[in-house]
Amino acid sequence: MKQNIPWEWYRTFLAVMREGSLSGAARVLAITQPTAGRHVAALESALGLVLFTRSQTGLQATDAALELRGHAQAMENTAMMIERSAASFSTRTSGLRGVVRVAASEIIGTEVLPPAIARIKDEYPHITVELVLSNRVQDLLNREADIAVRMTTPVQEQLIARRIGSIE
Repeated sequence: MKQNIPWEWYRTFLAVMREGSLSGAARVLAITQPTAGRHVAALESALGLVLFTRSQTGLQATDAALELRGHAQAMENTAMMIERSAASFSTRTSGLRGVVRVAASEIIGTEVLPPAIARIKDEYPHITVELVLSNRVQDLLNREADIAVRMTTPVQEQLIARRIGSIE
């Protein structure tokens, strides 16, 4: 492999892995389906691997794709950290802004979090808090939420956890 592979190709690869089709990946990435197809074909050519096979239900990941997914997700996480770091410099002068997704159980999200969210909104009016209420544990590493309020200790070692209180 003698060429630098563009991040966009890996980004498209991850979107196809998640969506199961080129059209689904194109939709979430706001690109055209032919562009998504070109990205995947170019990545396959650059790596010398077949990453997807066609089936009646869409594109199926090959063993090679499944093996590469974790590495591509690590790249995606690093890219997001770079974006957050850059954004933190601009927010120092303009104030914090943006959307924060908070995952919590239904009872915590309806009984405990509303007063805390109201205080955050008072102090940071440009922050939008989206609550993801579910009794299912959301996967923070796959960006299902930015913050999770959980009643259990996380099992994913990459997460930073802090005890914020107890409930009788």
